Amino acid sequence: MSIASLPMYDLPELQAATDALWSALAERIPRAPKALTRGTNLEKIWTDPDLLLAQTCGYPLVTSLAGKVALLATPCYDATGCEGPSYRSAIITHVEEPANTLSALRGKICAINSADSNSGMNLLRAEIAPLVHHGEKFFARIVTTGSHASSVEAVADGHADVAAIDCVTWSLLQERRPTALREIHLLGWTQSTPGLPLITSRRTDEPTRRALIEALHDIIADPALAHIRAALRLERYVELPLTAYDRIRDLERTAISAGYPALR
Repeated sequence: MSIASLPMYDLPELQAATDALWSALAERIPRAPKALTRGTNLEKIWTDPDLLLAQTCGYPLVTSLAGKVALLATPCYDATGCEGPSYRSAIITHVEEPANTLSALRGKICAINSADSNSGMNLLRAEIAPLVHHGEKFFARIVTTGSHASSVEAVADGHADVAAIDCVTWSLLQERRPTALREIHLLGWTQSTPGLPLITSRRTDEPTRRALIEALHDIIADPALAHIRAALRLERYVELPLTAYDRIRDLERTAISAGYPALR
């Protein structure tokens, strides 16, 4: 039995909209599961040979998942920081943080959603790398929170001083949880890379792959789904070549060459 998962922007407030989006997709795809898989280890979902459709992060796509999954399409979102299929991260601090530049945050505590996150780790590492001497540690400590929303909470509560937040999540939180951002200051933006891709198993046959692509474009054109797309800030899907994601590894290689191989 095939599985599907859309976990990357699945805030509790948006799960009904995500489920509605999947229901519309499932109606258009042969042998699609009726419900999304949630609450399972993401690496296990992404590498499941029966994976029909899932959204992943660009960093795993070009690292741990390289050669193990097939790229389908990249969503485009209506969010500040997005440009077509590209996105960037908002660098945030507490409203009372005196540092007004990234370099002034040396020796502070940094929150990341996960160590394999492009938006929470890789893009921030790329911004820090030019600020350090070869092999130097920049932050006093790295705190792993498990999600971008939790990283925002960590900064707001004073448990961390800085974090990089995926700009789509940032926009969704501004809309859905404005009070949670009252203690947050937007310090700046990272560079951009291709956004969070949709993938399928490498075992997915070509007719099913074509059906998936057609279904994705079809739900964008369906006027009955306009309110669902608006809730998720979803504009369209673009079929990028896998080489477009080389940009993510290029940022990593540049940081490594600068003597800053890990965010620390």
